[in-house]
Amino acid sequence: MNQNSNPEIPVFDPLDMHNYRIEKLPKREKTGFEKWLSIAGPILSILAFVLFAFVIKLPFLQEIDSAQLVSDEAKKAWEKLGSAAFIRSNEWMLAIFVAGIILWITEAIPNYLTSLIIIVTLVLTGVLSEKTAYAQLGHPVMWLNIMSFVLASMLVATGVAKRFALWFILKFGKNAGSIFLSFIVINVVLSAFISATTAKAAILLPIFMVIAAIYGARGGGNRNNFGRSIVLQNLLYINIGASGFLTGSGANLLAAALIAGATGSTVFFSDWLFAMFPMMLGMILIGYILAMKVFFPLAPDERLPQIEGGMARLRQEYDKLGKLKADEIKAVVIFLLILGFWSTDRLHGISPTAVAFVGAVVALLPRIGIIRWNEVDIPWHLMLFSAGAYTLGSGLDVTDLPSISVNAFFDHLGISNHTPFWVLYLILTGVMVFSALIFQSKTMRAMIFIPIAIGVANRFGFPVISLALPVAFMIEHVYVLPFNSKPAALLYETDQYSLTDTFRFGFTVMVIAWVMNIFAGETWFRFLGITPDGVFGLF
Repeated sequence: MNQNSNPEIPVFDPLDMHNYRIEKLPKREKTGFEKWLSIAGPILSILAFVLFAFVIKLPFLQEIDSAQLVSDEAKKAWEKLGSAAFIRSNEWMLAIFVAGIILWITEAIPNYLTSLIIIVTLVLTGVLSEKTAYAQLGHPVMWLNIMSFVLASMLVATGVAKRFALWFILKFGKNAGSIFLSFIVINVVLSAFISATTAKAAILLPIFMVIAAIYGARGGGNRNNFGRSIVLQNLLYINIGASGFLTGSGANLLAAALIAGATGSTVFFSDWLFAMFPMMLGMILIGYILAMKVFFPLAPDERLPQIEGGMARLRQEYDKLGKLKADEIKAVVIFLLILGFWSTDRLHGISPTAVAFVGAVVALLPRIGIIRWNEVDIPWHLMLFSAGAYTLGSGLDVTDLPSISVNAFFDHLGISNHTPFWVLYLILTGVMVFSALIFQSKTMRAMIFIPIAIGVANRFGFPVISLALPVAFMIEHVYVLPFNSKPAALLYETDQYSLTDTFRFGFTVMVIAWVMNIFAGETWFRFLGITPDGVFGLF
């Protein structure tokens, strides 16, 4: 029977944007390996906790001396607790850290629940006081995330983000090639204003999915290179775009805060922008060329619309928005002012979090503002997950476990303190970028690897910023596999590409990004004063 003749059977309209909202995407079933991990996760986590807390006594933890400590918080804890209690605190910290990482990676239980378990365990074992552990929910980066979601909700509620994206596509997306270039511009602009990569994905997903349908990409058995390319390129741009701005994600800000705590000097928005905006544009253009010319070249028929009048549907969606409204103008003005204050923070010294705070307050003000609180979409499960990561980081700081472990590792290998800078640079940036293949959270990677970079810099006598900041610049490379980030998981549900597609394309871009970071360490970063002169010996 023809589906159209039966009113009880809904007809799927591939050009209806509402069909591509997040809540309407099918939920992907776990693979056999993922199911095995989720079953084994709790067992492995408990086993690891018991082993490191009660059974295994690592020699380097038993031989901690106050002279080894780098963190001011660790020095205070040593004086307060004494050597025996401080050593026991490190054992607890290591056990909690390993057990928590296992739960996070295996997704045995929801990530926010793992975070809550970590927080209370750090309290019950005495690693952190209740005041310190629970206060991480009020971390400045947490508040920036909350305020950013308020501001992102303002863009969605007023329709200004959708209006801009549709207008740009209709204005400049005259053919298949220009459509892809249009999304580069759209992603870069949105990255400057929106600090949540998931929010950007939610805004753009319906638009590029309708365009994919227009060009014959329906997913599943109807995949084509246009669909593969438009979804995977947008996934790349959403994440790489965030790397160009200090406020591009909470993980960037967290990394900057960790570096500032270790150096006593602030990493400003402008510092990050000058260093990474050119790198970000370069990586995006390389990704575009690789997708269009190497991995997903478009066949002649894929360059032509397969649905007549398809772009007219986008025009209809744009026309539905009507004339530019006063609230949209307010939203644009607020964001331009926020961006202006962010980019001039070196002049006025107001933190990005405080600037976002003021913007959100103005947006929520009765009569004057633009959005009501019940229109704000804040993913509190992500907030709780982040709070657990920050609490874990606080535990690492108060025990100084990263620096102690780094020193023990290099001592065990017999590596001298005269190791060339470029060797350390290659290792640390490589570990950070490729760790994205197994870790699920940018925040968690920042919490683990930025302190390690700080510890290595301190051990070998190099400026902290010379190693820690280039490592921080690699945080946003989370586009290779579906579990690497929330946008990656979200876009995988579109069924426009396979695991092989995303791995081949994403891993190639990841390797190129690492090579570019190395090259920048000898050239651009050295010019900016991030890396020391003449330490690579490449030129």
